Amino acid sequence: MSGTALAAGCLACAALLAVMAVSRRRPRRRLRRLTGHDPATVDRAPVGESARTPTSRRLDRIRLAAALAGVAVAVLVEGWPGVVAALVTAVLLDRQLRRIEPPAVRNRRLRAAADLPLAADLMAATLRAGAPVERSVIAVADALGGPLADRLRRVGRTLQLGGLPQEAWAHLAEVPGGQRIATAAVRSASSGAALAGALVRLADDLRADRVTTIEAAARRSGVLIVLPLGLCFLPAFILAGLVPVIVAVLGDVL
Repeated sequence: MSGTALAAGCLACAALLAVMAVSRRRPRRRLRRLTGHDPATVDRAPVGESARTPTSRRLDRIRLAAALAGVAVAVLVEGWPGVVAALVTAVLLDRQLRRIEPPAVRNRRLRAAADLPLAADLMAATLRAGAPVERSVIAVADALGGPLADRLRRVGRTLQLGGLPQEAWAHLAEVPGGQRIATAAVRSASSGAALAGALVRLADDLRADRVTTIEAAARRSGVLIVLPLGLCFLPAFILAGLVPVIVAVLGDVL
């Protein structure tokens, strides 16, 4: 096997492992779904081997993909420069792959952000009905469901156990827009101001921000779609328009 073929094989294996590590599609999750076990309960397990195995497996795949890419670079670039380039490639690729957000995590984050305005309205309604904050949060979590409900339950349980508002509402910090609700709740707990009105205003602001984000994404997709169209039409234009002219001119000259 030549060096080029070996490098191509290493790069192909590295690309496959990188895609598998980022996508996190595992046959065991499908098996649990078919057998009736909820895979989300396994992912949320705080302790145990089942909670640590997916992460460690993903990290191993990323490391192996980076190592294979480094081997490919070392094969293509011979000598000590190839060794140095291989090490640099492996380290940089490992870091870049770890920064990519897995689709499952991204989907949970986007779903939590989409449910946040409704959760704010529901909490405002329960607070106006006279329920305390911790019971309101848990009631909304039970009615809402989804990834945002898990964070709201943590907030409510922390408040029920006597935790500080800053500590309790910090569970919403990773949700887009959740920091604004957490800030309003902490300010209400410290000053005694009504939280229901602030939650209603925040819900309206979050919906407006979501509409703005969707419109911006739609405009951006219209711009990005020009690139593949250009890549498709430009070679056709060159072959159909310029190449016959060049061939005719060269034929007259020769």
